[in-house]
Amino acid sequence: MAVQRQDRKFVDISLSFLRNPVSNDILLIRNENAIKTSIKNLIFTQNGERFFNPDIGSQIRSALFELNDSITDIKIERTIRNALENYEPRIQVISVNSTYEDDSNSCNVEIQYNILGSEVVPQNLKFVLQSTKA
Repeated sequence: MAVQRQDRKFVDISLSFLRNPVSNDILLIRNENAIKTSIKNLIFTQNGERFFNPDIGSQIRSALFELNDSITDIKIERTIRNALENYEPRIQVISVNSTYEDDSNSCNVEIQYNILGSEVVPQNLKFVLQSTKA
């Protein structure tokens, strides 16, 4: 008898804390969207921000204040890859690419990854990193 494999399911709460109009519970995000939200939260969390778990996060903010060159792009890519490999066990990182934009003082980031234990196609996540100088 053949063993049938089931896809893993992932559920998380929405950080908007909006309510479901039918059940009046907090909205849930599921599967691929839950993992995308988790990845963004992990990258945007500075090491030391989470009480009782100061190692979780990345040092991405410090890289945004450095001079724009190819070394900065490499540092950003390595920082993101290390954070994901160390703290997001549900994925396997395929690639991390960053491109610094001189005009807007921002960095475009694209992450491609596989969700472990799931039959979905490789996922792409794109976002922009910007320094928040006041």
